[in-house]
Amino acid sequence: MKNKATGIFMAILAAALFGISSPVSKLLLAEIPSTLMASLLYLGAGIGMLAINIARRLGKREQLEARMTKREMPYIIGMIILDIAAPVCLMIGLSMTTSANAALLNNFEIVATSLIALIIFKEAIGKRMWIAISLITLSSIILSVEDFHNISFSTGSVFILLACLCWGFENNCTRMLSLKDPLQIVIVKGFGSGAGALIIALALKQYSTNILYLFMSLVLGFVAYGLSIYFYIIAQRELGAARTSAYYAVAPFIGVLLSIIIFSQQFTISFIIALVIMITGAYFAGVEHHKHSHIHEETTHEHRHNHSDSHHNHTHDDKVESEHSHIHTHEKVEHIHSHTPDMHHSHSH
Repeated sequence: MKNKATGIFMAILAAALFGISSPVSKLLLAEIPSTLMASLLYLGAGIGMLAINIARRLGKREQLEARMTKREMPYIIGMIILDIAAPVCLMIGLSMTTSANAALLNNFEIVATSLIALIIFKEAIGKRMWIAISLITLSSIILSVEDFHNISFSTGSVFILLACLCWGFENNCTRMLSLKDPLQIVIVKGFGSGAGALIIALALKQYSTNILYLFMSLVLGFVAYGLSIYFYIIAQRELGAARTSAYYAVAPFIGVLLSIIIFSQQFTISFIIALVIMITGAYFAGVEHHKHSHIHEETTHEHRHNHSDSHHNHTHDDKVESEHSHIHTHEKVEHIHSHTPDMHHSHSH
């Protein structure tokens, strides 16, 4: 279960870094238009991770990760397009609602990711995960209602929920790439999505001459998007799309805490109720256990791995103990153990 523990840690670390984005973005939106802001966040991620990649190459560090190929192109294109749409919707929503409300509504991404993983990508989801999905959906509905007396929905909340839906699809596209180099994925995602959003911003005549705010937006993008996405992809490699998204539920709570500190916001009764329900849902998502007899069909692929688990039993001409990457074949095998729906456990149920 070491790999699962690593995945959980990476998911929570990714959540912690992304959690700062909503309250800080709220401040920066005072000077930066919403679509331009979305562009800068992803460009900051791409620029920062490219700098790390260059430093890695200059240091002549061994390449341990598998590179993306033309075979993954459909998922790469889908990832970029969805990553253009999602932050644009989020920034528009942020400009129309409170930072704390937006931070908690972001948890709807768990629901969207899980349902898409189940229906389209056939990822296994147990009873506890279904309970979590139901609770988080209920919490999102409570937060999206402005006034319970007339049941009117906030326009800002709708945009944030739409962003979550886009990210739900995007998370599943990224999951299909999770065995590849996460640094390369973030660079492609950052520049591709950032450039697309920038074109939209310029078409809408959205620009800013505030150098300090522009620079701060790029830095925020590197930390809250670049590093966060990097750790998120590593988590997906071990946990699958739905469960990584569930552990990622920590992010909104960090955003709420910062919103209280920065904006001195007061909690309403409905907000507190939604918070309790969402915490309960996140708990059920985190304690799901999955174990049964399953079959691994023969498959050939390339990714970073070692030979300390029970899934990489191929041999080498020379003795290899450390992590490495190369094309290898998994022979057909049937066994039973606790597992998550990672890329080696995408079997049907």
